[in-house]
Amino acid sequence: MTPVTDRIAIAEDEIEEVFVHAGGPGGQNVNKVATAVQLRFDAAHSPCLDEPTRARLRRLAGRRMTAEGVVVIMARRFRTQERNRQDAYERLIDLIGRAAERSERRVPTRPTAASRERRREAKLARGRTKRLRQPVERQVD
Repeated sequence: MTPVTDRIAIAEDEIEEVFVHAGGPGGQNVNKVATAVQLRFDAAHSPCLDEPTRARLRRLAGRRMTAEGVVVIMARRFRTQERNRQDAYERLIDLIGRAAERSERRVPTRPTAASRERRREAKLARGRTKRLRQPVERQVD
């Protein structure tokens, strides 16, 4: 089990990893060894996620989530499989951890009378400044 938060832990059999060839750093080694890691996590059918967390994960994952609800993380930053695997797991855990946090509900407020007055005065002052920058019209006799 991979712990994500104090109440969410992902079983290893829920995560599928595939090693593929990757461009980038590695020199000639790049053509011989599959160092990039593709992690696949089926969030839609995972028993460890509740429905609100799934919905937030779908929003946060964006293009990284397929239509079937599978989160796909590609890691090819490093030269070795192990570092890329570690990077992919960290990114997946971070993504699920952010989805697990409930955001506080925003309570709509109104601007105070004093702040509205300050805004009006600032607008008047700005208008005066702009008026002073305009050329003075000459009177023709």
